[in-house]
Amino acid sequence: MTKHAVRAARMFDGERLVGGGVLLLLDGGRITDVRRGWIEVPEGWPVREHPDGTLLPGLIDAHVHLCADAGPDALGRLAERPETDLDAVVEASLRAHLAAGVTTVRDLGDRHGAVLRWRDREVRDDLPTVVASGAPITSVGGHCWWMGGEASGVDGIRETVRRQAAAGADVVKVMASGGVFTPGTDTTRPQFTDQELTAALTQAHDLGLPVTAHAHALSAVEQALRVGVDGIEHCTCVTASGAQVPGELAARLATSGVAVCATLGTDPAVITPPEVVEMAARAGLSEAALRAAATLHRAGVRLVAGSDAGLGPAKPHGILPETLVEYVASGIPATAALAAATSVAAEVCGLGRRKGRVRAGFDADLLVVDGDPTRDMTVLRRPLAVYRAGAVPENMI
Repeated sequence: MTKHAVRAARMFDGERLVGGGVLLLLDGGRITDVRRGWIEVPEGWPVREHPDGTLLPGLIDAHVHLCADAGPDALGRLAERPETDLDAVVEASLRAHLAAGVTTVRDLGDRHGAVLRWRDREVRDDLPTVVASGAPITSVGGHCWWMGGEASGVDGIRETVRRQAAAGADVVKVMASGGVFTPGTDTTRPQFTDQELTAALTQAHDLGLPVTAHAHALSAVEQALRVGVDGIEHCTCVTASGAQVPGELAARLATSGVAVCATLGTDPAVITPPEVVEMAARAGLSEAALRAAATLHRAGVRLVAGSDAGLGPAKPHGILPETLVEYVASGIPATAALAAATSVAAEVCGLGRRKGRVRAGFDADLLVVDGDPTRDMTVLRRPLAVYRAGAVPENMI
């Protein structure tokens, strides 16, 4: 059905909630018109009715790992996983995202460019749009080194960035600090010098690519801000004595305009294994992300929504609705949380001219939920319909 209409009681357009009825006309995978009020459907336009539904732009998860299957030690097991297995994992991951209302993802760490190669081979309107970084750039033996992005020295880092760009990367991901799931790395210290991180940034910008930095350490967040990266992932601000975002740092982050992805969102039904809880506690990360998100929002930082989906059983693919539930639980207003997963995320992913808003001329990637998510964000857990390029995928009909 190429030409059809969708009607709902209300709409979150990417910035604000609009009530009193809304009718969308969809054709050729695009939104051709947005009409307010309970008006007649034009003749010749089949319509899907959602009388108590809310229409939203399809959600955007700005931090996922499609190669990781969300099993125990999902990232670590990539080191031994045959590349021939990864296509099936990527597709299964994308289907899980789509079922949850996520129509675009930003993959921030695959193994040796597997997601980039999958995307080159597949042109699919029945799966989410993929923005991807390829293997994250890390120090030798650094966080997620087995993904294939090890680099050292200014020249080595420049060459790695050039290689990622040539492979089709849309964004450069740099592991600016150590990570919890890589033994031997330090979550309290930077992995690169200022000169090395600057080399990554200038080379990427010369090639037209943004840079986002994985940064748990307070010193790594400070370094990323000082160098001028475009985005910061996690931003938990870990030190040897704990984790907390200083108010003055939050103010500087807000002034800089850097996009921060706090990577909240876990499956409340999954009990986190004691060893993972212990690792997080040792790294100073217990409850730190919730506190960080609240502090950053109050300061006016540009927040984007991303879940870190795929890392393990508590972070399955399609968990983004829980990210938004946790954003609200941390004190972020519902409309700001929804914008972080729609219009703001689209801009951060370089797709702000065609995704993230319900607007004529934009892609017809849409989510419909039963009820009003600005009053109860948990309604996102139960999609009524998901439209990708104007169509409901066959497995969802």
